[in-house]
Amino acid sequence: MGLLLPRLPSAGRPERPFASFTGAAVAHALLIALIAVVVPAEQLKAAIQPMAVRLVEILPDLPKPKPPEPPKPKKLQPPPQLPLLASNTVSDTAPAFVVPPQPPAPPKAVPIDVAPAPATVAVAVTAARFDADYLHNPKPVYPHASRRLGEQGKVLLRVFVSAAGLAEKVEIKLGSGFARLDQAAEEAVSRWRFVPAKRGEQAIAAWVQVPITFQLES
Repeated sequence: MGLLLPRLPSAGRPERPFASFTGAAVAHALLIALIAVVVPAEQLKAAIQPMAVRLVEILPDLPKPKPPEPPKPKKLQPPPQLPLLASNTVSDTAPAFVVPPQPPAPPKAVPIDVAPAPATVAVAVTAARFDADYLHNPKPVYPHASRRLGEQGKVLLRVFVSAAGLAEKVEIKLGSGFARLDQAAEEAVSRWRFVPAKRGEQAIAAWVQVPITFQLES
């Protein structure tokens, strides 16, 4: 069995678009018929599998939801103002008076029996003496050189008399102006005995002043 193929157009003669389309359709139809004749029907049926087509419905574009708006901050209401009491004498510079805490009350004094202190008795103090008759103190020796030169004057001595009546220290408080006279008076009084000073009936040590006068006979 011969195949009838369509006549191909020559290259030198251009065809119109409709003729080209018609030729292609005829060629496909002949190819299908050839396959149906050559290939058994059973193999062709097994080779051809049905195609499942599912229709998908395209939904229209929905508008995007708007994001939720942030909550607006609540306005704080100012506290209610209390009405001010009217006063006739109101001053902006009025001082503030603060009452200090009161100190605790002092404890009550409890009377205590106290024995009276013994009264002090004034004790008389008598100074030391050097002019008692029973002492027999010798007079100072008048230096011969002072007699010959006519030296004379008064020496004031300061003597520390012990409780036993002895001259422990002799100091020249006021000199006569002549060293020989001052030395003669100091040597004589240092050997004297004294009546010691007393506090009441008790003999005590004390200072006493002793004047010595050197005077030439006229």
